[in-house]
Amino acid sequence: MSGFRFDADALSLPKGAYAKTTRRWLSCDGRAILAMTSGPFRPYLFPLFSPAGFLLSSESPADHPHHNSSWIGSDHVYLLVPTTAGAHEEYTYNFYVNETFQGRAPGRQVEITCKGVPIDSSRFQIDQVIEWRGPVEWAAPEGRVVLQEYRQIVVTPGETCHRLDLVSEITPADHAVQLGPTRHAFFNVRVSESMTTAGGRIRSNRGLIEPSGSALEDTEWVDFTGPVGAGARAGISMIPHPVEGYPHSWFVADWGVMTVGAFRSARLHLARGATLRTGCTLLLHDGDIQDDEVSALAACLATSPSFPIKELKP
Repeated sequence: MSGFRFDADALSLPKGAYAKTTRRWLSCDGRAILAMTSGPFRPYLFPLFSPAGFLLSSESPADHPHHNSSWIGSDHVYLLVPTTAGAHEEYTYNFYVNETFQGRAPGRQVEITCKGVPIDSSRFQIDQVIEWRGPVEWAAPEGRVVLQEYRQIVVTPGETCHRLDLVSEITPADHAVQLGPTRHAFFNVRVSESMTTAGGRIRSNRGLIEPSGSALEDTEWVDFTGPVGAGARAGISMIPHPVEGYPHSWFVADWGVMTVGAFRSARLHLARGATLRTGCTLLLHDGDIQDDEVSALAACLATSPSFPIKELKP
């Protein structure tokens, strides 16, 4: 029998009180691995734990409250609404910052469904349907649906390292959409604040990354490891999966953020009916993971990503 459990928070509240949202906790053999959290602006993964139970991520730090542990987003999303004679109007949103950012109003990623099932005794699969909705505006009092997303997370627990395979499929809802150019997209991680103190280290397949520097476009993976308490060290490795024709680019900073996306330098156009599938693998590890171990997995994922386990779309 599988040792996985996927349960929502059970809160005992007084009469008249209610919970704004819930967390769905994933555990295996009594060890908490992560929780699915539905925030006011986006669903995200928090907390993230190492196999030894150390907290690896930060939910909403004071300097960047929109950094929600492990999340997906973009601050440059352009909706192309047809007008006449082949022309279009451009509606511009951000799905990254929680306020208006450089004139782009904030949208919300609304979780429609979230289901989790064991694949077998060693892997667990979570499927989400998410709507990317623009802000309340003229003719869209609930916010127009800009993108429909199917998100899948496959969790493989381990003794010293948990593996999370994330895949995202986004499809324009009614009109063509363009993403980027931006460094604020697409897969993001904000590590726990203890890991950014003395002793924290950021490295990649190209070696150590200088503080507050950006990794180069041909970087295959990035790892952030640091102190997590009780004299222990732990960290998170990020390995993006290839997007044909769009090289990945990174933004990495010693204050705790890792971001990787495929449209930093140029816009990515999604016609109506087209779908962008992209993915990222996270390794939640205790101690200092070996570079050759991460590089071997990155090489494997570059040629044959091992997901989705089943089709995302119902």
